[in-house]
Amino acid sequence: MTPRIPVLPVLLAVAAALLPSTALADSLEARPGDPAWMHLGANALLWAHIAGGAIGMVTGVVALASRKGQRIHRAAGSVFFLAMFTAYAIGAGVAPFLETGQRPNFVAGVMALYLLVSGAMAARRRDVKAGAPEVIGLIIALSITAAGVIFMRMGAASPSGTVDGSPPQAFLLFTIAGVFAAAGELHLLVRKQLSNLSRIARHLWRMCFSLFIASGSFFLGQPQVFPEALRDSVLLPVLALAPLPVMLFWLGKVRFDDWRRRRVRAAVAA
Repeated sequence: MTPRIPVLPVLLAVAAALLPSTALADSLEARPGDPAWMHLGANALLWAHIAGGAIGMVTGVVALASRKGQRIHRAAGSVFFLAMFTAYAIGAGVAPFLETGQRPNFVAGVMALYLLVSGAMAARRRDVKAGAPEVIGLIIALSITAAGVIFMRMGAASPSGTVDGSPPQAFLLFTIAGVFAAAGELHLLVRKQLSNLSRIARHLWRMCFSLFIASGSFFLGQPQVFPEALRDSVLLPVLALAPLPVMLFWLGKVRFDDWRRRRVRAAVAA
């Protein structure tokens, strides 16, 4: 079961208190003339964001590598949820108030949060029925899709060929994820209820894609933290994209196991 997040009100309160400082900052740091409490708060948010992302990626790998449904998988998944929620909430909450262009990061943070929360809800709710969360999810998914299309057009029309430093091709991610997520919400709203197989698939792809956003942001978006020899190597793109083939493997395995169980039941019944 995914635990509740008691730190959320604290994070929101700290972020709100820091807005006067972060609104004029290039990154998540207070300016030299700001009070000491702003420096402490900004550093706390920054390190919580970094620690959440790091812990989330490690526990995400553990959850993917472990047998699904077992104790280690559930424990790693719970830590993954809490850590990534913290990292994504800080990233999405602070991005609009930074001085440098952060529009893509804001949309990516919202998308990651949406996929993370909806994926965790699919695992927690054994009997998934359509309701208000799915309507809200559909609105978010369609908004993400629209943002991806708009950013691609803006990037193509920009003299620099980018939107806040990101090329149009990067926004294809928003569009693809938004379309798949919207299709999932529509499927649930039309069918009113999900089968167990569909529920597990919903959980798997959303959590894996949320992890992919983090791995892509780290391995491709922060090359300066790696030795120079690795920056031009194929290793970083491979690590960034790794959650996607793993996601496809588990989705295929879940469907194959379900097909095999149905074949066995049919043979026994015959």
